[in-house]
Amino acid sequence: MSEKKTPVLEVTDLGIDFGGLTAVNEFSMKVYNEEIVGLIGPNGAGKTTVFNMLTKVYQPSRGTILFDGQDTAKMTVEDVNKAGIARTFQNIRLFTNLSVLDNVKIGMHNQITYSNADAIFRTKKYYAQEAEVDQKAKDLLKIFELEDSADLTAGNLPYGAQRRLEIARAMATEPKLLLLDEPAAGMNPQETEELSAFIQQIKEKFDLTVLVIEHHMDLVMSISDRIYVLDFGKLIAQGTPVEIQNDHRVINAYLGAQDD
Repeated sequence: MSEKKTPVLEVTDLGIDFGGLTAVNEFSMKVYNEEIVGLIGPNGAGKTTVFNMLTKVYQPSRGTILFDGQDTAKMTVEDVNKAGIARTFQNIRLFTNLSVLDNVKIGMHNQITYSNADAIFRTKKYYAQEAEVDQKAKDLLKIFELEDSADLTAGNLPYGAQRRLEIARAMATEPKLLLLDEPAAGMNPQETEELSAFIQQIKEKFDLTVLVIEHHMDLVMSISDRIYVLDFGKLIAQGTPVEIQNDHRVINAYLGAQDD
């Protein structure tokens, strides 16, 4: 399948240094359209650092990142988001004092084209776009089974619902590639199983490509088409879930490892 396609994301010899410390080095990866790809590794392996470079939170010290064939070297965080990459974080980052609906609407800021003057004078263009965004946000909340919570304060949602809301807000940017950083963190086994099915559902519904960091091996092995493994900032293995489970380098890397 993948040999016949152009990668959505192609990373070549990516690396970053912090002072005299090399956090990630010579990391290469390809992600193809509508795949779910896992990125795993022990604590401190550099997984979130890779996500931060992909989204330009960190500027890489070396290497290239191509998204849809376009070099992202000169892009900012906003540029990358507009290009079609969205992400969630290990620690949920919601506007906890705003409503559930408003959190999703904030994710649609790239779709707003009315001017400050339109907003000040409440023009027809302003009202039309606000109505459109409001409806799109409500439609997303329905897909994410949060429509009954639209008017609730986001910080008052149960933990699992907050996770869904964070993903819904990311999806509001209409991404081609969704980066999930430990989405099952803090979830119990039932919630983790439900999340696994949910990720697969939204991938299929939105024709989405997903790159996921996860310590819950049952989840990452069940949903991933392919998996990359980092250890001490370097790629040590890649392959199918079955290949990764039987790779001695991966087994050795995880001996004694604890969850983040």
